Amino acid sequence: MRLMWQFRTLGAFLVLTLFLMGIGFLIGWIFGYGYAGLTAMLIVSLLLSFYSYWFSKSSALRANRVHLVDEYEEPRLYNTVRRVAEKAGLPMPEVGVSEFAMPNAFATGRNPSNSAVVATRGILNLLSDDELEAVIGHEMSHIKNRDILVMSVASTIASVLTYASRMVFYYALFSDRRENNAAMLAVGVACMIFVPIAALIMQLAVSRNREYLADETGARITGKPLQLASALMRLEGGCASPSNNYSDTARADMWISNPIRKGMFRGLFSTHPSTEERVRRLRILAEKMKTNEVPEYEPSEDSSRSKLSFQ
Repeated sequence: MRLMWQFRTLGAFLVLTLFLMGIGFLIGWIFGYGYAGLTAMLIVSLLLSFYSYWFSKSSALRANRVHLVDEYEEPRLYNTVRRVAEKAGLPMPEVGVSEFAMPNAFATGRNPSNSAVVATRGILNLLSDDELEAVIGHEMSHIKNRDILVMSVASTIASVLTYASRMVFYYALFSDRRENNAAMLAVGVACMIFVPIAALIMQLAVSRNREYLADETGARITGKPLQLASALMRLEGGCASPSNNYSDTARADMWISNPIRKGMFRGLFSTHPSTEERVRRLRILAEKMKTNEVPEYEPSEDSSRSKLSFQ
């Protein structure tokens, strides 16, 4: 299991570094600095890799305006997280609340000993206690399976990809340089597609199968597959609400339900499988758990692989 998550993390670093170097080469070409842009982006990539590993959690918490809470401030959420952590055999993570009306939750951090579980005010108001516990089980599964480091790395570097590609576009659009102006503009327009490409890279780093696996493992930890299915359907409706104005595409993969509901690339580049398919699989899992066809969760087990034949 250890080698598997290390390989996935290294792959995320390498692929996203190559994209950053490509952007750097284009910036160097537009400004007439040759390979200086490529070299600069390579250095930036190495610095970002260091930053992502050590500071991705604090970055994600700041970006989503999360405040950490204790048992006295948010007893319902805090006690739910503690209960699920004990069932999962994991250290107690930090617990945070974001005041977004959008109902959602995510986990972040570089490892189980340096992790945080976050719920929005919207999800706390929307879900029952059993549904909330099922959702927290999903997030604790990401922590156990070491998905959170890959998500954090991908999100941080994807943010830089987004801003760098926009810089290329706007400079090409408004530059007063006349030589190669048409080519520069074409490159600038092409760079604008790096926003959905960044989402695609995150999809490759944390594939839809990891969401299926987190659903399965979380349902086995809590023993509540049908409650997780019910929660997902509620979250689908809540995220689709007009009051959801979440637009941080670089961090959309972190949430349990895809918060981005606009754009022609939503289905193609979504980091999440459809809610309908997730619910269908959870209902099958519930039947198999009833008949003991799926083993009970053991904290010492390797949960990085599915216990279901169709996963």
